[in-house]
Amino acid sequence: MATASPTPAAPAADGIAPRLPSSVIQSLRLARYQFRDYLYSRRFVLMLSIVAALGAIFTALVGYFRPAGLLAAPDVFYGSLWAGGVPIVIVFAGVIFGGDAIAGEFQNRTGYFLMGLPVRRAAVYAGKYLAALAASLIAVLVFALILVGNGVFYFGADALPLAFVASLLIACVYLLALLGATFLFSSMFKTSTYAVLVVAVLFIFGFGILQSVVTDLAKIEPWFIISYASPVIGYPFASTLPAHVVTHTSATGAVLGTSYNPTYLEGIGIMFGYFLLTAIGGLVLFEREEFA
Repeated sequence: MATASPTPAAPAADGIAPRLPSSVIQSLRLARYQFRDYLYSRRFVLMLSIVAALGAIFTALVGYFRPAGLLAAPDVFYGSLWAGGVPIVIVFAGVIFGGDAIAGEFQNRTGYFLMGLPVRRAAVYAGKYLAALAASLIAVLVFALILVGNGVFYFGADALPLAFVASLLIACVYLLALLGATFLFSSMFKTSTYAVLVVAVLFIFGFGILQSVVTDLAKIEPWFIISYASPVIGYPFASTLPAHVVTHTSATGAVLGTSYNPTYLEGIGIMFGYFLLTAIGGLVLFEREEFA
């Protein structure tokens, strides 16, 4: 059954039909209401609980063991904990807020009402994406505040490196890309359970395993896998960037294998490429789906 056509607006008293809001206004309004739903939902509490637990683990381990190498300098501290922890936060945020963002419209049948209104599907898609992005950014910023609080405790308020700002911006680009990919997979299914399960398995386990298989067996650079770009988040803290191609040899000189590290431009390019391609692909799938 095709989507019902919107009922024409009734003419005003002066005989002039009222103008509908633009698609941008509709997207922002839908994003506001969707974001409000996120704030009062259990998934938002779950996401903040994951961030709090991750921050508590880092705080407790560093406070108890006081590793000299980690506390040697602010760049080392943030480069290890922030660059190692924020990709995990981003993955969980993408799964929790974006996994069923589109599939839920089919399973919960809210799309039957929403698509009957005079609103473009592109506006619905963009509004949901903006709401998921805003909710995910809150989780990322809360995690950042926890680490900054630890950093201020160990190094003082004046020791926050400018590299942290650059790394935070790169993390936001990675978040854009990951949410685009989750929305693409969410648009492929009409059941929230399948959408969330597939997204969770892919981003928590699947892409990492695929990256290892491509590197070890195919012996090629896994530039087409989004997780390959995540180490770029920690590059602003590094005094020297890792080599793009690293050949591992044994004590006798035998070649054991080759590993790859993305360059600055390559990593950021992969993130933007994933964001554009997956966001557009998800929108195309959403436009073609019928609420039957």
